[in-house]
Amino acid sequence: MEDLRIGQGIDVHPFKEGRKCILGGVEIPAPRGLDGHSDADALVHALIDALLGATGQRDIGTVFPDTDMTLKDVDSCELLKNVWDKLRLDGWSLINTDITVLAETPKLKPYVDAMREKLSGILGCAVDRIAIKATTTEKMGSIGRQEGLLASAVVLLQR
Repeated sequence: MEDLRIGQGIDVHPFKEGRKCILGGVEIPAPRGLDGHSDADALVHALIDALLGATGQRDIGTVFPDTDMTLKDVDSCELLKNVWDKLRLDGWSLINTDITVLAETPKLKPYVDAMREKLSGILGCAVDRIAIKATTTEKMGSIGRQEGLLASAVVLLQR
């Protein structure tokens, strides 16, 4: 039987004035970006956690701690590439990933194709193996009040 693994990752970041809004490795024109130690790309962070979880490893905060000043403002896609290169060397391949972003703002639909292209390049897979969706919370809670956003990712890996 093939070695199949499912992983799930969730990441939340608040908005902050004066920061770029980066999601899925793509800069989204927005009046505020996401706050965090790195570039705060919550979508990529959720994907990294899903990959790490599927392979029984520790979470992104353990692998790339926010106390490591060499990671200050780092491009999260570089972190993803680092993790994925190690997993590929260990024999893992991606069957698919399904990612959802919960946010009232910014509107992501115009950028989803660029995000899928960016991630497929890093993961070395066909674009159709990466699904990215965005939805709102219908103005409920901190996300509904536009205080930040949440990203959730599920991956299916094969070795």
